[in-house]
Amino acid sequence: MLVSTRGRYALRVMIDLAEHNNGEWIPLKDIAARQEVSEKYLESILSILSKAGLVIGARGKGGGYRLAKAPEQYTADSILKLTDGSLAPVACLKQTPNRCPRAARCKTLPMWEKLDGLINGFLEGVTVADLAKGKLE
Repeated sequence: MLVSTRGRYALRVMIDLAEHNNGEWIPLKDIAARQEVSEKYLESILSILSKAGLVIGARGKGGGYRLAKAPEQYTADSILKLTDGSLAPVACLKQTPNRCPRAARCKTLPMWEKLDGLINGFLEGVTVADLAKGKLE
């Protein structure tokens, strides 16, 4: 599993929005400045997050972005899967059911399935609120 830059930045944007969640619109330029990421790149990420209903955007003067729900309701897993697709450690686990012709006799498949479960289980237990607080339990 390799998390893309887009996935990492999406998490950072969501954390930023959680940290500055005061009911006001948060301008893209402010997020970009704090995260040291170009506005153009962040706009493409926010477009993905907005289309999926994770954030709400408002155009024009006084516009910006804000979270659609409370930070506790977003998991790292859901954000990374939205931006990166599968987080499977091997290609054959990206499909359900596994269509690999070697699956029935693959000696390593159980290990990869267990790792996949651990990755998904861990990321499902981490919320944007946890990340914004800077602590994981």
